Amino acid sequence: MTPPVAFAGSPLDRADQVRADPERLAGLMNWKARLLRLDGLLPAIADDGGLLWGTLADAAPEVELVFLGLDDGKACFAAVPLEGDNLPAYAIRDIWNLLGALSPPDLATYGGARSLVDWHARHRFCAKCGQPTALAKGGWQRNCGSCGAQHFPRTDPVTIMLVEHDGKLMLGRGLGWPEGRYSALAGFVEPGETIEEAVAREVLEETGVIAHSVRYVASQPWPFPSQLMMGCHAMADGEDIQLDTTELSEARWFTRDEVAHAMAGGADPAFLPPPPTAIAHTLLAWWLAQ
Repeated sequence: MTPPVAFAGSPLDRADQVRADPERLAGLMNWKARLLRLDGLLPAIADDGGLLWGTLADAAPEVELVFLGLDDGKACFAAVPLEGDNLPAYAIRDIWNLLGALSPPDLATYGGARSLVDWHARHRFCAKCGQPTALAKGGWQRNCGSCGAQHFPRTDPVTIMLVEHDGKLMLGRGLGWPEGRYSALAGFVEPGETIEEAVAREVLEETGVIAHSVRYVASQPWPFPSQLMMGCHAMADGEDIQLDTTELSEARWFTRDEVAHAMAGGADPAFLPPPPTAIAHTLLAWWLAQ
């Protein structure tokens, strides 16, 4: 059984039938509607430790509002910030303590909202003709009034994989990561690839290790800025690592005992595991449970 995945399981009803009906959506933009309070793209936290919600009156008049869905019949919205942020997650230092304090439903709600409003903030102009675009379908689309092109929120597929040989796992440390922090290897799926092909290619490119027998384990929406992480397990032909230093700082093989000790928070671990909000942590827990 796969452990729960962070950022999944939002309690909101996405209500496509509502966002596709401008009149019905407008009718829900009343005093009952809720506005997710954000500080740029960071979540604002209420006194009870959950997400902070306000009303539509809290939004600036000129701001674009994105419909997140329905919560017990109440329409939920988030405001598009002035600027987006395409920094990798490890570079956003202020967010990790905030995320660790949120409940799973709040984390999922925030993750979906962050991905959506960040996309709007970075896609205000048409990729076809360069003219300004306007929010449509409650924020799940942008339309160009000049050339008629329609644009939709983007989600990029990423494979993230545990690579095993002889009972050991190969983990890597990314460029710029804290000393001692290791995680599963990962990489974007390229056009024309299957998940299995992407896993084998990324492992070979980054470490020189030949991976095969790829098995899908679980997926995770990852809102930094907006990826679908597809967690996998693969077997390796050997343990000789030829590191691509443009991709990774280090890559090493770890025994089951070393992984278990690190995941349990033991003293002097062989490595620092990924945080519980990352699917790499879920994959390691899954592997230990096999």
